[in-house]
Amino acid sequence: MAKFSVQGAELEVELSDEGGHPVVQLHGLTSSRARDRVLNMDLGRGLSGTRLLRYDARGHGESTGRTVVEDYEWQNLADDLLALLHEYFPGEKVYGVGPSMGCATLLYAAIKEPERFCGLTLLLPPTAWESRKAKSQAYLNHARVLETEGWDAFVQADINQPVPPATVGNPVTLPDNSPQLLPTIFRGAAASDLPQLADLARVNVPTHIFAWTEDPSHPVTTAQALLYGLPQARLQVASTRDEVNAWPQILMDDVAKHGAPHTAVPIH
Repeated sequence: MAKFSVQGAELEVELSDEGGHPVVQLHGLTSSRARDRVLNMDLGRGLSGTRLLRYDARGHGESTGRTVVEDYEWQNLADDLLALLHEYFPGEKVYGVGPSMGCATLLYAAIKEPERFCGLTLLLPPTAWESRKAKSQAYLNHARVLETEGWDAFVQADINQPVPPATVGNPVTLPDNSPQLLPTIFRGAAASDLPQLADLARVNVPTHIFAWTEDPSHPVTTAQALLYGLPQARLQVASTRDEVNAWPQILMDDVAKHGAPHTAVPIH
């Protein structure tokens, strides 16, 4: 474990160095490295023989943050990611994997520095573009409930939401954020969207998109739009837990196929 300083936050970082390909793993909104393991979303658990970098995004898990809405907008989270990659994998191409907010962070980072990545695994792309408007309003409502009715009221409303078929059997978990920061984090998410489709043409690396059915927060329609917007994308859609359980092995195969060697050409 290590701390990494970015403007306004200290990120909690974990590097599992077993040699081999450099890989960075992100998590989703209100989650963390620890919560993703509980939710069966830690796809990197099988990535032996790699240099796997995991971290908690600012304001999540064991990372700190401040009550500045712009800090949590996805374009700015991409700057945190790129700073980490420059520190831990200088001059190397990296394979990136992340769900939802992590998926968005990776896309913005890849647009800003297309040469930084050798491949991507994008899990559960979130609402975007037209479908983002209603979700943004929902996040603003979450922030209001937290500030006016408190943590318990927010958690109760969240627990009562239906879950996708592929997640049936997962334990109930709470957001891995402080109640003081979470309203600001939600407002940052409300102000965020996926990159425009025209910009995604710059992300010209092998990209594997995973989605699951019956999840309004992560609609298959977004994954399908990314499939056509990204130059080298392919898509798999799960509807059962067994199909999701196969994702770590698929990630292992993709990293082995597309991961950059240890001695990559320096990036300029």
